[in-house]
Parts: sequence; C-alpha cells; structure tokens
Amino acid sequence: MRWASYLLLTLLVVFPAGKAAATQDEAAAQALVRNLGDEAIELLRETSASSAGTVAGVRDLFRTSFDVPTIGQFALGRHWRTATDAQRQEYLALFEDMVVETYARRFEGYDNQTFVVDGSRPEGERDVMVRSRILDPNGPPVEVNWRVRDRGAGNLQIIDVMVEGVSMAVTQRNEFSSIIQRNGGNIDALLQAIRDQIASLRAGG
Repeated sequence: MRWASYLLLTLLVVFPAGKAAATQDEAAAQALVRNLGDEAIELLRETSASSAGTVAGVRDLFRTSFDVPTIGQFALGRHWRTATDAQRQEYLALFEDMVVETYARRFEGYDNQTFVVDGSRPEGERDVMVRSRILDPNGPPVEVNWRVRDRGAGNLQIIDVMVEGVSMAVTQRNEFSSIIQRNGGNIDALLQAIRDQIASLRAGG
C-alpha cells in the first residue's frame, strides 16, 4: 500500500526549526507537523518497546494527528455511497489497522533521514499546505507537503500527504477502486484484500 509506505518516511525524521509562518493558522499547522515528528522520533528511541507497544504508539500518533476517517472515506471514493453501514464501519476499522500495522512494521526503515519544514501556504478556506523536504544521506531530497485541515475550535488534523506532487490519498483511492472493479464492484472483495494485507503484516510479511 504505497500511501502508507511513503507516509512512513515522513514520520521517521528529525525536525529542525522551519521558516516563520505567514499567519497564526499556518504556524499552528507547522507546529502540528513538528510535534508529530517529535513523537515519532521518541517512539523510535524506545528500542525496548514490544511489537504490541509499537503498534499502540503508532495508533496513538494517527488518531491524534490524522483525520483517519476522512482519509479512509476519501480513499473509498464513490463506493462509499453504495456501501452498507456495516461495510462502512468494518472498512474504516480495517483501514486504520492496515495503516497502523504498515507503519509499525516499517519503523526499521529509518536511516538517518532529516526533515526540513520550508514554510506553508493557505489552501482553500480551511486548509494549510505545509511544505517540507526529506534529506536522505543516500539519495536526492524528496519534496513532501502536508495538507492540514482546520476542524474548528483549534482542532487541526492532517488529511493528506503529497510526495513529489503525488497525493497519497488519491493513490490509495485508485488502488482500492482497482480492486473493487476487478471484482465486479464487490466492496466485500476490498474488505477481504485489506484483511489479507493486515494478516500478512502481522505475520511479518
């Protein structure tokens, strides 16, 4: 699942000070991204943590900083409208498990990358795009932008990550749509595919 694997790299990095934001909203969005990085690094340093502890820590990061239900609903696309309530409920639970398990299993992929926040810009009425770059000692820098949405009352959550201009949420939606289409529009086929992915990750695959 490319969305989760790319997004993992943005979490396993060091966050130096970035440029001053143009507005208070932008400053808050940049702070959200930096705080997420600090928490991810702290989790990385807990080398004695059990696998279950790592999974729990990653789940906390996602629930705190990401709007997982919105991302999940977007990833299901037009099929959300035709899914039953039971399918929607199971799908959102499976989607979160898939992303969390993917991150937890790939924490070992950290290899001294660093992360620089370059600034931010307003994106529509409620969103801020936080600009950043991943600096890899073994390769060229990667541009990563975070779309942060204001949910009101100071509640900011990440709803998408764009790597080199490619939306990970859109990429995930395309993959899910392909699975459903290959199975004659059967949403249950997608649910089974996600279950299989989770089982493979938990088995070390």
